[in-house]
Amino acid sequence: MTVDSKNKVGSLAKGFKVLESFTHAFEALTLSEVCSRSGLDSGTVFRILNTLVDLGYIEKLEETKQFHLTLKVANLGFNAIGRSDIRDLALPILRSLAKRIGETVSFATLEGANMVYLERVRVGLARLGVDIRVGSVIPAYCSAIGQALLAFLPEEELEHVLNLEPDFREVVPMDKDEIPVMEQLKSIKAKGYILKRSSFNSSLTVLALPVFDRDRYPIGAISVVVPSIRISEDELFIKTFDSMTETSEKLSRAINVSGSATSAI
Repeated sequence: MTVDSKNKVGSLAKGFKVLESFTHAFEALTLSEVCSRSGLDSGTVFRILNTLVDLGYIEKLEETKQFHLTLKVANLGFNAIGRSDIRDLALPILRSLAKRIGETVSFATLEGANMVYLERVRVGLARLGVDIRVGSVIPAYCSAIGQALLAFLPEEELEHVLNLEPDFREVVPMDKDEIPVMEQLKSIKAKGYILKRSSFNSSLTVLALPVFDRDRYPIGAISVVVPSIRISEDELFIKTFDSMTETSEKLSRAINVSGSATSAI
């Protein structure tokens, strides 16, 4: 169906032309390359790119002056598509874990300064007091699932991530200066996991572990969350840690074999 030009928003159409310039074959583009691929003038492309960077749909690589899409773009299609290669791999593995331990489990990966939830399997109908779902975005530095991944990043990459601006739209903002982030990350790296009360809801306890690629690079993290009033931290560890570790290793193998692993930033 053709829409009357009077009923269209030209600037929005141009914005999508810019987004559509990025493909699997052209994942990172300079401003001039976006102009060439979109057919738009440099002034228009410059304003659109900066708007999309500000909104979090595009990230600029200062070293190369290139732009690339973020996982936030994928969030627009999660409700319609409801699947991706990595989700197809993770879902049956997480379902098996959730059934085995009888608790809600999640898998998330790092995008910029945030963790993006790629899969979440809830057990039962009870709500946990947090509105986390597939596609949810939370800051990495102050979340258990994020810290489980950050603790194992190379030093320079960790510094880069911690200097990025996180997204607090889905959770209560937290002051980074009031959180001993580096101290916490060192403890997590030494133990190999994080077990703590949720930073966003003190009535919940979270156990999270990293998921590595074949080079021991953290490509994601898994977590289990339970009401603190129902089970203590020690009980949660005893009940779930072995199964969580096994699941982390299984998910790592599945992702590596499929070639679905992606860089954190």
